[in-house]
Amino acid sequence: MRDIEIVRLGTDEGERLRAVRLRALQDEPDAFGSSYGREVGFPPEKWAERLANPDGRWWVATRDGADVGLVCVLLEEGAAHLLSMWVAPEARQAGVGSRLVDVAVEWARSTGVEEIGLWAVDRNHAARALYARKGFTRSGKVMALPSNPDLMESHYVLSLIFRQARREDVPAIVAMLADDPLGAQREGDPNDGRYLAAFDRIDADPYDELIVAERDGKVVGTMQLTYLAGLSRLGAERCQIEAVRVAASTRGQGLGRKMIAWAIDRARARGCAMVQLTSDRSRTDAHRFYDGLGFTASHVGYKLKLD
Repeated sequence: MRDIEIVRLGTDEGERLRAVRLRALQDEPDAFGSSYGREVGFPPEKWAERLANPDGRWWVATRDGADVGLVCVLLEEGAAHLLSMWVAPEARQAGVGSRLVDVAVEWARSTGVEEIGLWAVDRNHAARALYARKGFTRSGKVMALPSNPDLMESHYVLSLIFRQARREDVPAIVAMLADDPLGAQREGDPNDGRYLAAFDRIDADPYDELIVAERDGKVVGTMQLTYLAGLSRLGAERCQIEAVRVAASTRGQGLGRKMIAWAIDRARARGCAMVQLTSDRSRTDAHRFYDGLGFTASHVGYKLKLD
């Protein structure tokens, strides 16, 4: 495979941006909110303005001196937005789209924003599959494509703080589970093989998600989400939140609140009718925390230890 290079466009490359963007709009007229007819008449100043925006970045993928891909990230209202994603027909199935998304996500992460989002046309199965592989999930928002209202598009988001746990995260997760009076009584050596066996089971289950929060390359939070089927509430699915922990070094910074808010949004986007959790009777600080988030202490929980 010939080498692909991802290059950031400079502020003086308006003509280059114009050429790639117009080709994309002609090649995939139903993939973008704008249209070739709208943008072909833009003056040079418009293209220069796009590149000069301090809150945006544009990259092209090049091969043998030709531009074969494009992506943009725009920062707005505390979040990042991935826009104008396109790969030329002759460069598809070569990993170009994957590399463009990676560059866009890494730059967004470097700015300190906590989430990057995008819109994808529902019938664009290849694009949706790519975003799913990169960890994007539906937010639940949908709308008609501005350039063609007969088509629907869905919104996808990727947290730049929260992600699925990996096997190598297990020792850090166990350390957080053990870092309180209750956990210290029941947890053991983080390298115990039983933890890895449990992780593998969770990781293989599509109805279980072990989530970590990561900052500056360090795991600083964790929680487990389990999606429960039931006949009650007309067969509605509910999300159970368990084992919420924040590393001691990060407590008091609002991370726990962000974790629960993210979990609720994830459950809502999945279509869950309810989010539920339990908390040990002795964790009075946790009870106040959940009360403040709108949870109601509506049930009495019972547990029976099986020795």
